[in-house]
Amino acid sequence: MAENNAGGARPGGARPDGAVDPVEIGRRVLRLRTERGLTQRQLAEPAYTAAYVSTLESGKVRPSEAALRHLAGRLGVDYEELATGRPARLATDLRLRLTDARRALATGAPEDAAALFRALHEEAVAHGLTDEQASALQGLGDCLLESGELTDARDCFAAVEGLLADQPLPRRVPAIRGRATAHLLTGELRYSCYLLESTLDELNAAGLHDPDALLLLYTASIAPYMDMGAHARAAQAAELALALAPSVSDPALVAHMHRGVARTLIAEGRTAEADASLAKAQELYRHLHIRTELAHCHWMRGYVHAQDGDLERAESELRTARDMLASKRAALFTEQVEVELADVLRRRGRPEEAEALLRPLLTSGGATGALGAERGAVHAGGAHRLLGLIAEERGDTEGAEEHYCAALSLLERSSAAGDVADLCRLLGDLLRRTGRVEAAMDAYRTGLGHRAAPGTTTLGPAPATPPM
Repeated sequence: MAENNAGGARPGGARPDGAVDPVEIGRRVLRLRTERGLTQRQLAEPAYTAAYVSTLESGKVRPSEAALRHLAGRLGVDYEELATGRPARLATDLRLRLTDARRALATGAPEDAAALFRALHEEAVAHGLTDEQASALQGLGDCLLESGELTDARDCFAAVEGLLADQPLPRRVPAIRGRATAHLLTGELRYSCYLLESTLDELNAAGLHDPDALLLLYTASIAPYMDMGAHARAAQAAELALALAPSVSDPALVAHMHRGVARTLIAEGRTAEADASLAKAQELYRHLHIRTELAHCHWMRGYVHAQDGDLERAESELRTARDMLASKRAALFTEQVEVELADVLRRRGRPEEAEALLRPLLTSGGATGALGAERGAVHAGGAHRLLGLIAEERGDTEGAEEHYCAALSLLERSSAAGDVADLCRLLGDLLRRTGRVEAAMDAYRTGLGHRAAPGTTTLGPAPATPPM
């Protein structure tokens, strides 16, 4: 991606060491003086001589700040514009437009917001504004996550980390979190955990107990922990996130935390508390008009109701989430919700509707791509599992086995321990019923291996707990 160039062009008068380039300054003074019809003497007086201006315009002398301020006043331009070539108040204007692009992402389609972020990034590069380059690439990465372009999203976040390499670690945490999320969505659960945990350890070891950064990391770690079966570690991350929340002023960050915590409450069977946590998140997102995050809350509430057996409410919430995400053209998230909606439809006795929803998600010819090993691997495995169940329920054991094996291949690569164990049970039962006892035993053994001490076979020691 061309827009991921971390270095970028520098403004005409700025050098890497921050000093002005006398040649570029001289050219700029000559151009502006000529445009205004001034002689060298008129520009110089009363503080300087025409000879000094001539020497400056030829690039043979590096002007002092006092000289530049005098010349800027005579030329009718801002000091910064004369010294750097940047239009006055450019950085402020860019930051305002970055805020507008963020609002566009929150309320509209990621492709539309991505176009804004790309244009802002190019402008920031042209004028050597590093912080604004990083902010634009961070926003672009978030857009690409929503639209399911995971490799490009990961590249954007890595470029942000490069741009901010000399800044304090908390400043880079949103990019690290973004990169970890991209790895999670491609099915690389273990590496996602590694990125988040190593950053937490680095923050704590350096005494950088920034509440916003810590909350962002702990909340982001809940999903990969849960998918890997490391439920105790997910619960610990949720508890730490809740303890940090009162110290965080960003309501969007607090709402995101409530949504993540709900996953651990569901795993512990505390569905009423999970629903209450999601309701808090929904209210915050509704107030902020953040449609994608609000859709995720409907998604999680649908999951909560499905776990509780209230399938009618589950279907309603999941359809709401799907419609909201589809309206924003958040392709990958829409497809993931459709897998969970298909599960509810099957459980409600509507397998034909479920199958009709699932099959297009696994077809590579679609405009948005398909769920698979590199794109939504865990949900791709879930889709094959559901198709296997539907096939088995209608007596197609060969088709069921094919889907179970496809799901197992996807989920084993992603380290989703609990899902692998459940799938091995389904496959083992199918093999046993068709008389292949030895093959069934192998499937059961594989499943038991994944359920032994969830999380401990793939994760090292938990990150140190920060002082609260």
